[in-house]
Amino acid sequence: MSGTAPKQPTIARIWRGRVRRERADEYETYNYEVGITPLIEKALGVQTFREDRETETEFMTISYWESVEAMSRFTGGDPTRIHHLDRDAEFLIELPKSVQILRLLKSHGNKGAS
Repeated sequence: MSGTAPKQPTIARIWRGRVRRERADEYETYNYEVGITPLIEKALGVQTFREDRETETEFMTISYWESVEAMSRFTGGDPTRIHHLDRDAEFLIELPKSVQILRLLKSHGNKGAS
C-alpha cells in the first residue's frame, strides 16, 4: 500500500459551447477525439454533457483539478484562458470567451458514468 494519498480535486473548470443541431453528432466525435482525450491525460477527472434543443445543441465539459496552479500549468498560465480547437470556429455558433472556475466544496455519492 502506497503512502501517498490520491490527489483530490478542489477546482472545477467548466467550458460550454453551442453548435447547430444538425452538426452535433459530428462535433461530439471531433471534440472528444481532439479536445477531451488530451484533457483526460492532464485533469484529475473529466465529465462531458450534451443537451439537444430544437435548433442547437449545447456541450459542456467539466474538468477537475487539484489546484488552480495545476490548472494553470495546463492552460499555459491564465486558468481562464480558452484553448480553442482548430475546427471550433467551423462548428460552434460562437466561440466561447471564457470558462467558469468553481471551488469544489464537497462531493458525495457516485460521480457519474464512464
